[in-house]
Amino acid sequence: MDTPPRPSRPPRPQLVFDVLATAWVTPHMVRVTLGGPAFDEFQPKDVTDSYVKLLFAKPELGLTPPYDLAGLREQLPPEDVPVTRTYTVRRINPADRTIDVDFVVHGDEGLAGPWAARAKPGDQIALMGPGGAYDPDTTADWHLLVGDESATPAIAATLEALPEDAAGVVFLECGSSEDMIELVTPRGVEVVWVRRDARDDATKFLLANAVSAYPWPAGRVQVFAHGERESMKALRDVFLKERGLLKEQLSLSGYWAAGRTEDRFQAEKREPIGVILPA
Repeated sequence: MDTPPRPSRPPRPQLVFDVLATAWVTPHMVRVTLGGPAFDEFQPKDVTDSYVKLLFAKPELGLTPPYDLAGLREQLPPEDVPVTRTYTVRRINPADRTIDVDFVVHGDEGLAGPWAARAKPGDQIALMGPGGAYDPDTTADWHLLVGDESATPAIAATLEALPEDAAGVVFLECGSSEDMIELVTPRGVEVVWVRRDARDDATKFLLANAVSAYPWPAGRVQVFAHGERESMKALRDVFLKERGLLKEQLSLSGYWAAGRTEDRFQAEKREPIGVILPA
């Protein structure tokens, strides 16, 4: 029996935002503030890991957003079609009608980082979303937040959403002391920075080793752990095998994969290598 084809999804609506300002948070992270009329159509989600999909086109093609992606796929070679990159929303300010998005920048590597580093007021960018699913459980006895630079915006937003009497610990991997940002935390939340001297085969165990060695408090924990894919797999073993946590206690996923482009990383999510938490 033939399997019926999947119904095609309608294209996601694109919102075209204006760049209002940029600010360097660290030498490797720049915050881009977006606003303009598109904010009225942006519908925030009541989550702390809210993310958007940004669309990037090659500047030399002279394309302006919003993009007719279906039409461009018929007209252009695949490498010239605008591509999407996923980024966490650091903050939404309804009073100012703005959205802050933090970008990790490593020179001219990638698409999104170089764009953010060069962005100036008046530039425009199309985005789709938001998405997201994590909301801190205020009935948990304590919270465990783990990630690298890519997860810092979501972790910072989560810390600001926790009640003042919340308890927990944060493990953040970073490349140098210059990448340690100031975090607003409840009094009962400890922040542990895990230094990464260089990215090699041992890097994926840095966070897992730090979390495993930490003297866990008693009580029910809620976990938010996001970052490099293989690092998250190592943490998965700590959570499920060492600590015996239930999957329901975990928000665990890879935001990116070392040595992979985002397009390849997204494609591998449908393959065994991309599975973090098996069903």
